[in-house]
Amino acid sequence: MSKFYYNEEQASYDAIVVGTGISGGWAAKELCENGLKTLVLERGRMVKHRDDYTTAHMDTWDFPHARQPTQDDLKKQEKQSRTGYTTRADSKHWFVNDLEHPYNETKRFDWMRGYHVGGRSIMWGRHSYRWSDLDFEANIKDGMGVDWPVRYEDIAPWYVHVEKYVGISGEPLGLPQLPDSVFEPMMELNCVEQHVREKVAEHFDGRVITAGRIAHINSDKRYEGDGRIRCQFRNRCIRGCPFGAYFSSLSSTLPAAEATGNMTLRPDAIVHQVIYDPNTKKATGVKVIDRVTKEEFEFKAKVIFLCASAIASTAILMQSRSDRFPDGMGNDSDQLGRNIMDHHLGVGASGKFDGFEDKYYKGRKPGGIYIPRFRNLGGDSNTDKFIRGYGYQGGAARGNWEDTITELSHGKALKDAILKPGGWTMGVGGFGEVLPYEDNRMTLDYDKLDQWGLPTVTFDAEFKENEWKMREDMKEQAVEMLTKAGLRDIEPYDNPGAIGLGIHEMGTARMGRDPRTSVLNGHNQIHACKNVYVTDGAFMTSSACVNPSLTYMAFTARAANHAAQELKKGNI
Repeated sequence: MSKFYYNEEQASYDAIVVGTGISGGWAAKELCENGLKTLVLERGRMVKHRDDYTTAHMDTWDFPHARQPTQDDLKKQEKQSRTGYTTRADSKHWFVNDLEHPYNETKRFDWMRGYHVGGRSIMWGRHSYRWSDLDFEANIKDGMGVDWPVRYEDIAPWYVHVEKYVGISGEPLGLPQLPDSVFEPMMELNCVEQHVREKVAEHFDGRVITAGRIAHINSDKRYEGDGRIRCQFRNRCIRGCPFGAYFSSLSSTLPAAEATGNMTLRPDAIVHQVIYDPNTKKATGVKVIDRVTKEEFEFKAKVIFLCASAIASTAILMQSRSDRFPDGMGNDSDQLGRNIMDHHLGVGASGKFDGFEDKYYKGRKPGGIYIPRFRNLGGDSNTDKFIRGYGYQGGAARGNWEDTITELSHGKALKDAILKPGGWTMGVGGFGEVLPYEDNRMTLDYDKLDQWGLPTVTFDAEFKENEWKMREDMKEQAVEMLTKAGLRDIEPYDNPGAIGLGIHEMGTARMGRDPRTSVLNGHNQIHACKNVYVTDGAFMTSSACVNPSLTYMAFTARAANHAAQELKKGNI
């Protein structure tokens, strides 16, 4: 990518995209490929694919403290450290300094952020699943939230569109609750995972264990992007993938956008307001603060895409106050900032498995197993304890020489132990849907400003009864499945953390059919300002129980093509 900085002679564009992560990359690609001169704004630093993956080839012994954070690290990233991996030496540089980027908590909220070109697409978990009509119809059927203005058939072609470009490994199952994608070859289960798969199918009607569907190339097929090749099974994905094997905007969509000659990319550009013209009833551009110099700019455009992440995009809209929108742009419904959702996790079970002592595996597989939703699908799967459902992620592995640290052996016995792999263990962790509660919300605090003079975010959100009841079942079923599969010493666990820990924050500017109860329409446009689109997690009307990034991609591609057509027709 070459057009990194603002050209003073060009202050007006066809389109502006705010954010360079999963959604921002797709918006940039589709808009540029539709011929729109597009300015892409990123609040963080510049990152170049491969060149800036500084820890990608380092081994544990190359780090001063074997990747563990120092006390100084933890002071700077107290909130970012809540995940347990964001402050490790191999990945801490991708996550923000909490002292430099503060936020407030009425109730604990784990807001994990990465401010740089590529955003969290560099360090995302890569699980990629389609939604079904079960998910799009859930709100209207059980009366939670508002009805989605779209259905699966509206989004299915766009799932295909993005999947063919991304590369997703997985196994077709034909399950109505988890539609199949366009797949790369599945990453094979190891022998214990396969054994547990067979035992679960034997003992539980309607439950399936498969490989996690992850955005990794697992064949020699050529994909567009910056030299993307098949996964090398290093499992160092969070550091940045120099092979482009997993999908990121840095290796894929942003290079595609640049290849058109229509993209200008500006890092260090903090967008804090969308400018509104009451005469035309349209947005005319955005206000920007340079992150480094704190100089202020305005950029003009015909259409604006907010893709900065659910919380950040909503904060921008909240700050975009005018006579027409005194409570924030698009907030006629008072839904802006409400209905914060995530996924709840940290609950499940693990155990030991005796057998297959002569078996091992090659490489470090970057994805484990997945158990699709089996609750509240109808018939015997229904429960009256909670609504919606959950799935599981997990995997099996063998211990290694590190286990000998706790042993008392020495001499020949120690040498023999080091050369032999340890026993098999397997765990499954639940991944549950969080409902859209109107009082789970974010607000802005204008009394606590950040270093750029902007208000800080305050969170007031929590899990409620439905999530707590669901967690009980998630733990019980995990224990039961591992027991039936023949594992021993099974240990259940439940470490709920808080909303945000799933790093799937969404819902703060939801789409809906009625402007009185939603912020966006079915094409991701603000109801009352149709040349502003929001296509990150903010638009989500419910959360389902699967990872959301594939759905963000599909909706973003759909919205960007809609915007291009509407511009050509003169409708926006």
